Amino acid sequence: MPELLRIENLHASADGVEILNGVDLVVERGEVHALMGPNGSGKSTLANVLMGHPSYEVTGGSIWFDGVDITEVAPDQRATAGMFLAFQYPEEIPGVSVVQFLRQALSNKTGIDYTVLELRLKVMEAMQSLGMDATFADRYLNEGFSGGERKRNEVLQMAVLEPALSILDETDSGLDIDALRTVAEGVRSLVHPERGFLIITHYQRLLEYVKPDIVHVFMDGRVLTSGGIELSEQLEADGYDAFRATT
Repeated sequence: MPELLRIENLHASADGVEILNGVDLVVERGEVHALMGPNGSGKSTLANVLMGHPSYEVTGGSIWFDGVDITEVAPDQRATAGMFLAFQYPEEIPGVSVVQFLRQALSNKTGIDYTVLELRLKVMEAMQSLGMDATFADRYLNEGFSGGERKRNEVLQMAVLEPALSILDETDSGLDIDALRTVAEGVRSLVHPERGFLIITHYQRLLEYVKPDIVHVFMDGRVLTSGGIELSEQLEADGYDAFRATT
């Protein structure tokens, strides 16, 4: 079975400024990876480059997904292939309900034109498993949502769309401890032998609930080192500068 994600010597820039400086990273199926780094280290840039955001230019290296080189593939094709990005700041879409949005997204991914009833049943099943109120499905996407509700909606999308690779860009940002626990438990419930996760974060607190298999320390646009959960504990105790000084 091919690796789910392989990033090889990836370099990328925005507006002529180099941000990624030779990223190497491999995610196998069934693995949960955490990418930890300070502000400005290029973590969110990596997430956007993986999804093919047009504001970033790949200037070197390659991205392989499920055995296929997708370095030059369009964002919608990456999503259809099974890649998903949970945004740090999910956008509002007034007039479009959560269930309508998910129906269109799932139809685009699978090529199946689901009826509203079929999709509603699937959404309700996912919401029940995530402990979400059923009325959530009929609210307009992210309109009037709290920070925690927006993040739970991202987890709901993952539950319904079942992407092979989920990239979470600072999903813990702005969450109180209760919302953080709810979101983390939702993510953990979606871990599956056929899927992989890349969780991008500043802090250890999300990882205490999700329990990643591998932690990567990301600074200056590259992975400095990788290891187990003890790396996140070291970073929490000593900070990023102390870690940089020892590498």
